[in-house]
Amino acid sequence: MTLTTSTSPAPAASPGPKSTRQAPSALRRLLHAREAGVFAALILLFLLGTVLSPTFAQSDNLLSVGQQIAQIGIMAVGVTFVILNGEIDLSVGSTYALSAISTGMLISDGWSWPAAMLVGLAVGVLAGLVNGLAVVVLGVPSFIVTLGTLSVFRGIALLISDGAPISLSSSRPGVAEFNLLGQGRLFGVVPMQFVFFAAVAAIGVVLLARSRFGFNTYAVGGNQEAARLVGVNVKRVKLTAFVLSGFTAGLAGVLGLSFLSYVQGVTGQGLELTVISAVIIGGAALFGGSGTMWGTVIGVAFIGLLQNILNIKGISSFWQTVVTGLVIVAAVAADTWQRKRKSRA
Repeated sequence: MTLTTSTSPAPAASPGPKSTRQAPSALRRLLHAREAGVFAALILLFLLGTVLSPTFAQSDNLLSVGQQIAQIGIMAVGVTFVILNGEIDLSVGSTYALSAISTGMLISDGWSWPAAMLVGLAVGVLAGLVNGLAVVVLGVPSFIVTLGTLSVFRGIALLISDGAPISLSSSRPGVAEFNLLGQGRLFGVVPMQFVFFAAVAAIGVVLLARSRFGFNTYAVGGNQEAARLVGVNVKRVKLTAFVLSGFTAGLAGVLGLSFLSYVQGVTGQGLELTVISAVIIGGAALFGGSGTMWGTVIGVAFIGLLQNILNIKGISSFWQTVVTGLVIVAAVAADTWQRKRKSRA
């Protein structure tokens, strides 16, 4: 706040008035945060669900929602880094299936589940590395690259499994322990899948908001050429983002296998659209440079609650797809309007 000059010396500001003057600034930052709008929508959605169904706000239902959104949320954390770089990853659903298929086949062949799980995660990392190298070395647009690898990774999953489903029997050594990753509950209450999601999201928040890599991610997404001129290794930042996306997709695939004890080559079809939707709904700019990991978490929760309400009310899955699509369009339209408003300001 600007103070007018006077002929007498201005008295020293006391702690009380100073904190009072700072309060509007803090409130303004909160209200102008990109994720503030979707967070408000999330609260309204929660209240709507409470009104529509007496069972909606019960702990069992909310814990079920947490378990249902965990795999999407884990994948969304990785995809957030890609989108903030101004790129896109359409292959995460296929990477999810390929990692799950690889892990399931190795466990079926007698491998210990930790070793099989590590291979599944490595498959995810390798898939992300392939995407990243094609983008930063060959210079192919990420939309084209990942549209292609969406089919390639899916095809590989079908080839190595011969198109047959893989089912893990709990009588097989180690399978019961492996299943605890997806089916277990921490302290007998919190689904383990949600625990994994919370841990991955927390790491994502710190990495994006507190690390040099996070700073460089915003710089590259905001203005790639400017970032290069100030010494940011643009190729390394983008490559790392794709590797993270592949890793989180692989982790989600392994957890999905441990939850269902079943996987087939077509598993995970369409997941990429839901994951990208969560990131965009959470406030990330589709062309990069703007967004937060907290926003992604809120976007994932929004989609989870929306689908849960529609399921409780018995709404057809076809209509659920229509509603989700309309929400995505509304989120992108709101982002476009906000950008135009800022450019005119």
